[in-house]
Parts: sequence; structure tokens; C-alpha cells
Amino acid sequence: MSKSKTTTLEVRGTPITVLSAKNGDYISLTDMLRAKDGDFFISDWLRNRNTVEFLGIWESVFNPNFNYGEFALIKSQAGLNSYKISVKEWVEKTRAIGLRATAGRYGGTYAHPDIAFEFGMWISPEFKIYLVKEFRRLKDEENDRLKLEWNLQRTLAKINYRIHTDAIKETLIPASITKQQGAIIYADEADLLNVALFGQTAKQWREFHPNTEGNIRDHAPIEQLVVLTNLESLNSVLIRQGVSQPERLHKLNEIAISQMRTLLNYNAKTKLEG
Repeated sequence: MSKSKTTTLEVRGTPITVLSAKNGDYISLTDMLRAKDGDFFISDWLRNRNTVEFLGIWESVFNPNFNYGEFALIKSQAGLNSYKISVKEWVEKTRAIGLRATAGRYGGTYAHPDIAFEFGMWISPEFKIYLVKEFRRLKDEENDRLKLEWNLQRTLAKINYRIHTDAIKETLIPASITKQQGAIIYADEADLLNVALFGQTAKQWREFHPNTEGNIRDHAPIEQLVVLTNLESLNSVLIRQGVSQPERLHKLNEIAISQMRTLLNYNAKTKLEG
């Protein structure tokens, strides 16, 4: 599994690890087993015919690379006393994505939430209900945090944009010009920042991405958006100081390179320490 963020759910006194990566969330079935009374193994669940049918249907809906030929062979043997298959074999033979066998610090068997909830029924109906409840609480908290970060970023962007446009209006726009002329100057200053940070104008970006919705800033990562808000504030100061546009472009580009290097080095260090 790719680099993942780990979170722990507390379900009826049992700590359960959740791995979150670009390809989604996966819940530890290994941790869930600790809540089961008596001897019970994931391989016991996996050899059940109903389990195999459920997994096959799930993969057919969400996995375009699912190996139906291997699945048919496994399904024909499921439920027999002689039938036995591990999670690793299941994944390798069918190219399944719903189950994962991982090694390392957070090693064990992990499953997509849909499948983990189904597995929860084998622990107990009560356990499944509490698992679903805790997982939903986790996702609600994550969504609230993302909304807060997004709203904060949007607020900063709006404040800096107002500072930026006010400086342009006061310093660059001569009296008695049309709104259209003013708009051209604003667009020019916006592209000054685009070139300083992204190395291209908004028009050039659209020409390179004709089938992509939005604009260059809509597709920028959070690090670039943070630097962009800083550049807007700095540009407004340089404008008031009477610095020419070519000089400002050079200064802002140097600042953008320096700040991006700092942010990316900090993020890389943070990920290594985490």
C-alpha cells in the first residue's frame, strides 16, 4: 500500500487501525478479530461461499481489472472442506482491490470499509453497528477539518486579492479609463503572479489543458495556493513602491522559488518524521 495516514477507532473497547491513502480508506480486519470470542481466522471467513460471492460482486462493481476467470475457479471450490485460500492468494489470483495484506509496522489484513462492515457481521451484529458509527464519526470529523482549512484558505485569498486589486487600482489604473481597460490591467497583474509561480499565463495553461475544467489556480496544490496568497500581498507592496513590472516579476519569481522549496522541504521532513 502507498504511503498512508493511520487513525485508530475505538469500537466497543477494541482499537482498530484505519489506513487512509490516495486510493481510499482501509480498515484492519486483523484488529477487528480481537473482538471475536473464541478461535476465528480471516481464512475461515474467506473460505465461506457467501463471502466469496459478496467479494466477487463488490470487485465486479468497483474493480475494472478483476480477474473473473480465477474468481470462477475459486467460487466453484468455496465451501468445500478441502478449500482454503489466503488473502494474499485471493489478491494475487483475482487482482482484487478490496482486500490488502500488508507488512511492516501496521501489518495485517485490511479491507475497504464496505467489506470491513460485512466482516463486522461475523464478529457480531452489534459490533458492526458500532464500527459503522465510529467510522462515520471519523469521516465527519475529517470533512469538518477540511472545510475549515478550505474556508480559511478562501478567506486569506479573498483578503489578499482585495489588497492586491486595491493597490492596482490606486497605482496602475489612470483616471478616466473604461472598465474594459481596467480589466486588462487586472488580468495582466494576475498573469504576472501566474508566471512568477506557475511559469505560464492562464491562457497558456488553458491551451495545454483544453479538456480540463477550471483554471490554473483551481488545480494548484495547497503549497502553491499558500505561496500565491503571499505573492499577492508582496506584489501590492511592490506596486505601491513604484517597482516596475519586469522588476516585480523577477523578485516575485525568486520569492516563489524560495517559499516553494521551504514548504516542500518541510512537508518532506514532516512525512519522514511521521
